[in-house]
Amino acid sequence: MQKTSLIALARHELGHARDASNGRSAKTVVGGHERQLRQTVMALRAGEGLADHDSPGEATVQVLTGRVLLRFGDASWNGSVGDLLTIPDGLHSLEAVEDSVILFTVVKPR
Repeated sequence: MQKTSLIALARHELGHARDASNGRSAKTVVGGHERQLRQTVMALRAGEGLADHDSPGEATVQVLTGRVLLRFGDASWNGSVGDLLTIPDGLHSLEAVEDSVILFTVVKPR
């Protein structure tokens, strides 16, 4: 069993993101490349994000701090603290409206 404080980790990663040249920082807390389930805490400085990309499998974003914008084609969804966004299957992007930390969960197909 493993216990992780997402609140403490969010604070830590956000500090790194604020100092990073690309404005982001991430740490995988469950799983990894060799596992199907992967959960990653990702911090993004306001205005930074992830450009259009495909998801490697079924995925969600839970907003731990801040506000984010998930875009899929012409549609977009705002996410605030406590929101859980299901990532659509296909090309999408994510932008931090303000300094934000998310818990990204993905289940990769076998």
